[in-house]
Amino acid sequence: MREKLKLSSEALHALAMGLMLCDHMWAMLFPAAEWMTCIGRLAFPIFAFMTAEGYTRTHDIRRYMLRLLAAALLSEIPFNLMYGGSVLYPYHQNVLWTLLLGLALLYLIDRTRERLKGPAATAVCALLVLLGFALGYAAMLDYYGAGVLTVMMFRFFPCRGGRNFLCQLVCMYVLNVNLLGGYYYEISIFGFKLALVQQSFAILALVPIWLYSGRRETSDRFFKYFCYAFYPAHMLLLFLAREWLLLGT
Repeated sequence: MREKLKLSSEALHALAMGLMLCDHMWAMLFPAAEWMTCIGRLAFPIFAFMTAEGYTRTHDIRRYMLRLLAAALLSEIPFNLMYGGSVLYPYHQNVLWTLLLGLALLYLIDRTRERLKGPAATAVCALLVLLGFALGYAAMLDYYGAGVLTVMMFRFFPCRGGRNFLCQLVCMYVLNVNLLGGYYYEISIFGFKLALVQQSFAILALVPIWLYSGRRETSDRFFKYFCYAFYPAHMLLLFLAREWLLLGT
């Protein structure tokens, strides 16, 4: 029974893509259906987790980063069209840049640990974490510095053992409620009014992440490249769908 509840790498990727599609469909086509963006909050933490997991499993980190770089560049125009309505939109960058920066920092931190020891290594690694956080905001990446830290958090606290689960839960609360929180819903429970931060739904992403089996069901390269292609393709299609609907009104 426990094995049936486990999720493979492909299942997690498919779930994250479906949740992201819901979020973007809300933004482009169905703005009244706020439940779509609420469940869409779960997508990024899953992608961040899979990026950190991919870092530990890849046989060639440079090729991994080059694939992410190529996908980020390919996604620029579709993202700009969807997010800003124009080919050029320098005020916000697509999420693949966030994942790529997190991945690059994990690589630099590990190289630092190999070459330095003791307090020097700790100091340099701490500076790299702060640099990633600052760059996330300076470059206006999707999910900003908190998104970069999310990738790194899943590397520092992998899904093994109750202590790491607790650390993930605390980090996810701080990153999503304290750093990214803003828009909220007022709810009433037993006469008490509470503020439910929309971004706090991202914490629920830990449930499928904790169900990750640590294995792939297939080594099919088609699925891997489909995942890379899905991001720019679905944004472009949603933009075209919205434009077509606007022309019809």
